[in-house]
Amino acid sequence: MRKRRPQRHTSPVTATQAATSQTIEAFTFGEPVPVLSQREVFDYLEAMHNGRWYEPPLSLNGLSRVYRAGVHHASAIQVKRNILRSCFIPHPKLSLAAFTGLALDYLIFGNGYLQAVQNRLGGVLRYDHLRAKYTRRALDLDTYWWIAQPGQEQALPAGRVGHVMESDINQEIYGIPDYVGGLNSTLLNESATLFRRRYYENGSHAGFIMHITDAVQNEGDIAKLREALRQSKGPGNFRNLLLYTPGGKKDGVQLIPVAEVAAKDDFLSIKNVSRDDQLATHRVPPQLMGVMPNSTGGFGDVTKAAQVFDINEIDSIKASLLALNDWAGDEVIRFNPYKLAAGIEQASHGDLPR
Repeated sequence: MRKRRPQRHTSPVTATQAATSQTIEAFTFGEPVPVLSQREVFDYLEAMHNGRWYEPPLSLNGLSRVYRAGVHHASAIQVKRNILRSCFIPHPKLSLAAFTGLALDYLIFGNGYLQAVQNRLGGVLRYDHLRAKYTRRALDLDTYWWIAQPGQEQALPAGRVGHVMESDINQEIYGIPDYVGGLNSTLLNESATLFRRRYYENGSHAGFIMHITDAVQNEGDIAKLREALRQSKGPGNFRNLLLYTPGGKKDGVQLIPVAEVAAKDDFLSIKNVSRDDQLATHRVPPQLMGVMPNSTGGFGDVTKAAQVFDINEIDSIKASLLALNDWAGDEVIRFNPYKLAAGIEQASHGDLPR
């Protein structure tokens, strides 16, 4: 007599469950970056104030830090400053140093300030340069505040401060520099330089991945090896990694250099593209900034480029700075012609500059 085997009741696998167990999961990473950031909503509001003065629409501290972030950005500003300084005619009430600070502030922040220092009789003794980074415009738009030291803000009398600024399409209280559209290229250039600098400081060869697949009986050896790797060279962008996977087979320990496979940063292309963006933003001929040409043909005649640059850019900046003469009631700002451009014009008429 046969014994019946107990039947095992197993739940049938449905098609839905089978499909669920074999489902491929897909996901994306990296949020989309909007062309216009959320900060742009403030362009539709009035300039913010704290009850005493208006705040600038852009961080002046940030603009001052970006000034030296990129080589070409700083060089373009310094070229304009040097040309203006060489053309300026010093005045008994306005020194060359004061004008140099005024011009530099105007080029970096889009705002320049002069303060009239009075003598005992009420007349103007001299004009001092007020740093734009620490100068704010009051609510009545006629007086200004000096806020260099927190908690010791000082209100300057009305009429004592002359203000020259670049025009802006969103507000009329402060000026905005023209190079704002190229700040991303300046910061990208700086990031590429810092990345490559850390790469070289690391040695460009010391970073590696140690892959261990064989089981190690003594865990203390792994701890000692891990500590030795931590104390080795390479605290920059490329760090050493210890990977311990017991139960391995052939090639249980592998040393994979990081520098040979992970340094694809397109350094030269990023530097060249960001450099061209900065030159286009400042509209400065590259030969005036000491930029080396990539081709054997070069950039052309530097004297002709200087003449075009003087007409298109320097004359416009001079006209903006000359507006302070109306506030001062005196011709404290005067300019000589740009010598290089003037020499070309005289040579074209047959007269050589002396």
